Amino acid sequence: MSAYRFRRAHRLLKTDEFSSVFSLRQQRSNAFFQVFARPNGLDHARVGLVVGKKVAKRAVRRNYIKRCVREWFRLNQQGLDGVDYVVRAKAAFTREQRAEAVTALQALFAKLARCRASSSS
Repeated sequence: MSAYRFRRAHRLLKTDEFSSVFSLRQQRSNAFFQVFARPNGLDHARVGLVVGKKVAKRAVRRNYIKRCVREWFRLNQQGLDGVDYVVRAKAAFTREQRAEAVTALQALFAKLARCRASSSS
């Protein structure tokens, strides 16, 4: 299999991992997403996803949102060193709105990166 698969090591899976990111409370949000961040002490970034039934009732829609976020993270994780992220969906989006949602997600990650850079200086 030649295609790169999103590694399990780059995902947050356990409740304790999610809780530690939520407890730091460093977050940014917009209409589509709320992103929490916390340094993890590793050499790579990890991501956890929260898409509730209130956002999208059908599992197909929730899975589509998760796939879009995971794909964006996979393509951009080289610039996201040593941080755990939890992405919480606030609104569902369709294929027509995907580009707008991904742009919004990218803006949130950029805001968090600037915030971390200014606080570490």
